[in-house]
Amino acid sequence: MNGNAQQGFGYRARRTFTRLLVFTLILGLGGVVVFLLSQLNARTFTLALQDGQLVVMKGRNAPMGALPYRTGDPRLADAYAPIAIEGQDVSTLLTRKFTDRDELDQALFPVLESLARPRIASDEPARVDQGLYYLRRAEKLSGITEEQRLTLQKHMVDVAYYQARQKLEDARRLVSEALTQLKLAAESQSRNARSANQMLTAVSPPARDLEEALRRAVHSLSGPQAAPRQPTPAEPQQAAPAAPQPAPEAPTPQPETTGKALDEPAQGTTGTDAGGVIQPPPSGAF
Repeated sequence: MNGNAQQGFGYRARRTFTRLLVFTLILGLGGVVVFLLSQLNARTFTLALQDGQLVVMKGRNAPMGALPYRTGDPRLADAYAPIAIEGQDVSTLLTRKFTDRDELDQALFPVLESLARPRIASDEPARVDQGLYYLRRAEKLSGITEEQRLTLQKHMVDVAYYQARQKLEDARRLVSEALTQLKLAAESQSRNARSANQMLTAVSPPARDLEEALRRAVHSLSGPQAAPRQPTPAEPQQAAPAAPQPAPEAPTPQPETTGKALDEPAQGTTGTDAGGVIQPPPSGAF
């Protein structure tokens, strides 16, 4: 009787231990699965549409769920800030999941580029500023492809003239403000009045010339250039009257070369012909 009771107790103990072991294994495997799913979800990025803005979402450290992405690098905060899509079709992006940030960067670049392209082609400074803002955000995306990087460089070249013009205007304003402050300090009774007066005397003429050159470059030389003047068609010139041709000269008479002229002997020169004086005959002739 006692043996059967001990045998039944041992059987129940083994069965309970087996069940506890199986439950522990199942619980452990479930914990491992939950941990792996949480790690995978924590590295997953998605895009959501909220109040007309495209928001970057990052998975929570849980099997599911996501929160707006907040990067730990302040320099990248602007790159992943919400984007006003302004009526663009982003439905395909809302269904995708990105397992790393490079894939996210490559998906965000076309959105920023399509917002910047029409603005940098505008002649309005305010719209160009907006386009430059989107280009600078795209420039901070480190995971874009080489083709996307070349496209970004092309757009930056397009706005280089506008940036240079803006910097020249800023330089002109800074020079003007510096001269005004130096003049104010030189006319005061402060301990720096003498130094300010010396500086103003030294830099005022070239600074004024520089300010005028910057103003001319920004407001005159950078304006729309006049179209080149088309040359007026030249009036047809009347042909000059031809000069009268000289009359042909009369032919010079040639000596006769007939047979009669050749047969006659040549006549001697007479006295008269020789010099116009008749020579006397020699004395032996009489």
